[in-house]
Amino acid sequence: MQLWVGLGNPGPQYALHRHNVGFMALDVIADMYRFSPAKKQFQGWTQEGRIGTEKVILLKPATFMNESGRSVGAAMRFYKLTPQDVTVFHDELDLAPMKVKVKRGGGTAGHNGLRSTDAHIGPDFRRVRIGIGHPGHKDRVHGYVLGNYHKSEQDALTDMLGAIGAEAPWLAAGDDARFMNDVALRTTG
Repeated sequence: MQLWVGLGNPGPQYALHRHNVGFMALDVIADMYRFSPAKKQFQGWTQEGRIGTEKVILLKPATFMNESGRSVGAAMRFYKLTPQDVTVFHDELDLAPMKVKVKRGGGTAGHNGLRSTDAHIGPDFRRVRIGIGHPGHKDRVHGYVLGNYHKSEQDALTDMLGAIGAEAPWLAAGDDARFMNDVALRTTG
């Protein structure tokens, strides 16, 4: 069993924020693979389903970004999982917009959702880093990540989220390199 976590903030006013792209990715995956309806659990919302041969629990913490780790830790303990069974989908300032990279472990790069998750389960979880680009100056970061995607970015965002969903079986199977490669192939052109 795997636990896939999307980081974001709850509420319709945050739905299109760059900071919520982790939630968006999980929504697409849940739709594509016909996961169960969302249920309130672990201070968040969970959905169950299968991707390929793997059973996957999707979790969207409702704790707001800075406390995401409480929800992740509660779900991980309940299902008796280890950090190696956890994959976190999150926005990444240090990647170009719409680029997707996967890594296991590492630092938090100032991301409060990652910092909270690391504090609750340790650093050894897998991260699906979804590029949002950097606004250019650190003073503009807060407003940028908590800003909506622009209309001009909507098509690229839809394509990228669709690619993440379509290639999710590689991620579920543990083939991170194939997942990254195939997402990149689907989103370039």
